[in-house]
Amino acid sequence: MTLTLAEKILKAHLVEGEMVKGTEIGIRIDQTLTQDATGTMAYLQFEAIGIPRVKTELSVSYIDHNMLQSGFENADDHAFLASIAKKYGIYFSRPGNGICHQVHLERFGIPGKTLLGSDSHTPTDGGIGMVAIGAGGLDVAAAMAGSPFYLTCPNILGVELVGKLKSNCSAKDVILELLRRISVKGGVGKIVEYFGEGVKTLSIPQRATITNMGAELGATCSVFPSDEITKGFMALEGRENDYVELKADEGAEYDEVIIINLDEIVPLAACPHSPDAVKTIAEIGDITVNQVCVGSCTNSSYNDLAIVAAILKGKTVAENVSLTISPGSKQVYEMIAQSGVLNDLITSGARIVEAGCGPCIGMGQSPSTNAVSLRTFNRNFEGRSGTKSAQVYLVSPETAAAAALKGKLTDPQTLAEVKITEFTGKVDLDDNMIVSPLADGSAVEIVRGPNIKPLPINQGFDSAVKGEILLKVGDNITTDDIMPAGAKVLPLRSNIPAIAKHVFSGIDPDFHDRALEKGSGFIVGGSNYGQGSSREHAALAPMYLGVKAVIAKSFARIHRANLINFGILPLTFVNEADYDKLSQGESIVINGIADKLKESKNLILETNAGDIEVNAGLSGRQIDIMISGGLLNYIKNS
Repeated sequence: MTLTLAEKILKAHLVEGEMVKGTEIGIRIDQTLTQDATGTMAYLQFEAIGIPRVKTELSVSYIDHNMLQSGFENADDHAFLASIAKKYGIYFSRPGNGICHQVHLERFGIPGKTLLGSDSHTPTDGGIGMVAIGAGGLDVAAAMAGSPFYLTCPNILGVELVGKLKSNCSAKDVILELLRRISVKGGVGKIVEYFGEGVKTLSIPQRATITNMGAELGATCSVFPSDEITKGFMALEGRENDYVELKADEGAEYDEVIIINLDEIVPLAACPHSPDAVKTIAEIGDITVNQVCVGSCTNSSYNDLAIVAAILKGKTVAENVSLTISPGSKQVYEMIAQSGVLNDLITSGARIVEAGCGPCIGMGQSPSTNAVSLRTFNRNFEGRSGTKSAQVYLVSPETAAAAALKGKLTDPQTLAEVKITEFTGKVDLDDNMIVSPLADGSAVEIVRGPNIKPLPINQGFDSAVKGEILLKVGDNITTDDIMPAGAKVLPLRSNIPAIAKHVFSGIDPDFHDRALEKGSGFIVGGSNYGQGSSREHAALAPMYLGVKAVIAKSFARIHRANLINFGILPLTFVNEADYDKLSQGESIVINGIADKLKESKNLILETNAGDIEVNAGLSGRQIDIMISGGLLNYIKNS
């Protein structure tokens, strides 16, 4: 039987279930990563499991999100994370070392391995042939404790790349083209696997850009073969021994195939406020631009920044534009410093930001009121930048640089051909900003600042629940809508009572108070509910506020798993037209939940509009988790 590359890796790591599409499987996780916005809660959960040391081959805790030190909270969390890493056998990437996905790609990723990360853009490492999956922090904590990671055995979407990119066209344009074709829902339940002659024309940073934004497709992950290009990248990182050639079997069959001719790719932009609202630069026109931000885990490699510097060299950023540059890692910072790229950027008028996520999550560099901001990032949800009225476009480094230079949206193909010289200096491989775990950390005392509050635990499962619809929302509700990011909210990630005050604050500022007053209730949503970030706070905080179930037309993969992990029923309408029958404030009763779940029967919502049939779609394991009151209770009781 011939297998695709993704199927080969999944099969090699299969520990529960069978490789039957649509059924639940459990896979062994080799590596995990966390970042500080999700990591504090993940490690509180790991502590609650009670395992003395991580059981993975390698686990890394990164500091890259909450870097704006405007109060004590973020610094306290960092001290907590550093002490946790020492105690439990985890590598610790210090503040300033870089963005988790960029650093992991450089220093830890290994072709053919599995990686589970508490960040939705963990699939970045698929660029070197890993099955790298984003998940909620509790799933990552369970993996560190030695449990398998469970997922629905996915379909494999094959994307055949042919041809070669034209000058001033980018890998960013490739993934934007795929988003334009299949939308933010097009990858749900699928792994996207790239193959074809065009693959060998793409560098590892280019491949990583494409796999990174596979998260915006809703895909489980994305993967490229591991080939001579991969080998060269691993050699640059001094990790030749980690290289292994990997590719799909000859004649492997994909569940569906999309062909992208790289020769036909043109500069594109995702328009406000969705990554799949994609148009050509020519279609959008020469709108005035106020801000340009280059960086994030999507486009912050040496090559990305060198392209921007080459376009700007000897020129000055337009007077109406604020240009910021966020290198992806300390290693990239040192490379642009050695090569002269940093000097060219500074001389042009660019503002250099530390190696971290920063502007991408609204942690600084928020645009002005009604500004047009071009960003080489991966998400442009409304308000994510920190300015609700801003119009954020997602673009390539080439398009970003052209706009910074001209002061308006500009097709980079109208500029001279950009040629950059490959880096020939000495890459810093001393990892002096990565703290290795202790051989025995049992004597380490955990540092806990006053902002780190006890982990809320769901008290158990009620077979009958009743309450009212606390909120009704539409399609494509994001985890940013449910639980905002930004400098105001992110420091509260380890304090659930405090962060819960911000649940749905951008949609309905009264939600928190109403939910607390009612004590129990439901949320009704449309299609693709919970798309975007892996942030489990978008499930944990609603659980704390008494939300018992979310009833939607469909769910994004990670958020649905997070709801289950915290004992919130994810229910889908058997008849989607029933969505229109429900209104905010209406009372709902659900009886006999446990028996019906065990008997694989649909549940009935008793409403003023009559009985409405809904489906939980849970596996046997997930039913046990729900009845236990969540994954943490389930693990501790197993």
